[in-house]
Amino acid sequence: MADQALIDALRESGAVRYGEFELAHGGTSDYYVDKYVFETAPGPLALVARAFAERVGDEKLAGVALGAVPLAAVTSVETGRPYVIVRKAAKGHGTGNRIEGALEPGERVVVLEDVATTGTSALEAVEALRAAGATVERVLVVVDREEGAAERLADAGVELEALLTASELLADR
Repeated sequence: MADQALIDALRESGAVRYGEFELAHGGTSDYYVDKYVFETAPGPLALVARAFAERVGDEKLAGVALGAVPLAAVTSVETGRPYVIVRKAAKGHGTGNRIEGALEPGERVVVLEDVATTGTSALEAVEALRAAGATVERVLVVVDREEGAAERLADAGVELEALLTASELLADR
């Protein structure tokens, strides 16, 4: 069952918008869930942190840069669990790390994500973490747009767990 308080918070923050929008994967949509709006508003951010905290268990947290870093940080504070940041690519200066923070081979990690559409960025993070020796079997997302992410991740042996689906978020549109 959908979390009505979270639905209300996302809507009231202005994170759910209607119109014509180009999405990161190149497609278009008649609605948009603006992660930067709900991730910078204390009310929705606190609700997400509590909901994620109930689901992460004893796994290390991982946030995909840039969008999911606030989610990983607040969930870390809520749970006391450490987190790492997964960059889209290794940086060309400093340490050159793709994964920032302490990660030991064999650690169990759950990837936190904001909005999943095709699952490409979540899968890339999973692959980077696995290449670094982590065990990753779950991705927690705030909103699953229900456009193939769950299936793509399942093909890689990863379960997508969403706080909300687009169907739930847009139910009384």
